[in-house]
Amino acid sequence: MSISATNVRFDQDTMWVSLSDGRTLGVPLAWVPRLMTASAEDLARVEISAHGLHWDTLDEDISIPALLAGRGGHTEIAAE
Repeated sequence: MSISATNVRFDQDTMWVSLSDGRTLGVPLAWVPRLMTASAEDLARVEISAHGLHWDTLDEDISIPALLAGRGGHTEIAAE
């Protein structure tokens, strides 16, 4: 059985991902710098697919297997 996301919501510091097996993952936004600095409107534009989460306006993709393995996004914000 492949586990997929069914819902995504955010609070100030965390992305909460509901999974098809009934679990909910709390992912620190610090793991995904593009999400940490995004507006609420951009965060709400998440697309949920069988493969993971995608934000077209933020150019961010997160796979559910990566989250289950304890890895966040693959992007970094350059130091100023």
